Amino acid sequence: MLSFIKQSMSLAAQSNAFEKFVSLLEHVDGQRSGLLRVLTYHRVDEPSARPWLDPTLISATPEAFDKQMSYLSTHYQFVTVTDVLTALQTRNSNDLPARAVVVTFDDAYFDFEEHAWPILKRYKIPVTLFVPTAYPDQPERTFWWDDLYNAIQNTSREDNLNTPLGLFSLSSTSRNQTYKRLKNYIKTLKHAEAKPLVKQFCGELGVKPTTNCILGWDSLRRLSSEGVTLGAHTRTHPLMNRVTLEEAEAEANGSSHDLQREIGSTLPIFAYPSGEFNDEAANMLEREGFKLAFTTSRGINNIHRTDPLRMRRINVGAKTTLPILRAQLLPWAMHLNWLQPFISA
Repeated sequence: MLSFIKQSMSLAAQSNAFEKFVSLLEHVDGQRSGLLRVLTYHRVDEPSARPWLDPTLISATPEAFDKQMSYLSTHYQFVTVTDVLTALQTRNSNDLPARAVVVTFDDAYFDFEEHAWPILKRYKIPVTLFVPTAYPDQPERTFWWDDLYNAIQNTSREDNLNTPLGLFSLSSTSRNQTYKRLKNYIKTLKHAEAKPLVKQFCGELGVKPTTNCILGWDSLRRLSSEGVTLGAHTRTHPLMNRVTLEEAEAEANGSSHDLQREIGSTLPIFAYPSGEFNDEAANMLEREGFKLAFTTSRGINNIHRTDPLRMRRINVGAKTTLPILRAQLLPWAMHLNWLQPFISA
């Protein structure tokens, strides 16, 4: 039943009637100040370009991303994280323009430099890239979800894989579902347990991890010199509620120190890996001097009352059409968060 509702909502959101409805709402939206939209992207690429990587991390193709940035550059005002820090310090709506938008990218995959940044530069859009700093120039360090996806999709086995959740089919028609269920399960584990389990699966499936596709420090320094703001995203990308508080502190501070060492001065900003956090992690960031931290909790931020260490973002996925994205940017979307699982990727 839930699947039927989700499919129905997705089809409705892609209709001409939905686009006209969004256009009407945009027309009557006005210029309400004090609202901040933060977009989250991960990858901008063609799914066929790097088929060994988890394709669900692709937020948009280069063509779709270009269309999104073209529309937003005409109808919205892009601001920097420095602008946001100032506005949050004063809680003054006048410190942000009406229809303010921040663009963020997580994980620093190669395709940010290859596809996303040239488009952002062309439209003169500021962007913040959150970097897991243990990965640049360390080709043997790979994200576990990419390793798991590659192993399941490329194994020669066609029988069943024995897992803590039971037997999962490796037939060609079942591999996507097997990957999805195992990925969701691994996210519930402690960080120290996740990587060894994926390594075990890769060994049983007979597929070796590939080298990582994360930007190196030379590329990151070049991007920084061209105007990209770099932010801390931990060192090894643990979920901050799946490690001890001491480990979370070391990951956050270590990532910031790595950026300072390699890039120079950095802003006191942070993005929680996969958006996961708890009160202890947020309070720790505050004690350690971080002024701004981004979750993946969907929604728009009201500058007057939002918590700077629990900032909401709007995730852009491969199924996020331009009308759907436009709808999520409108103030009324703050009251319809319950719809998001049905109309977004």
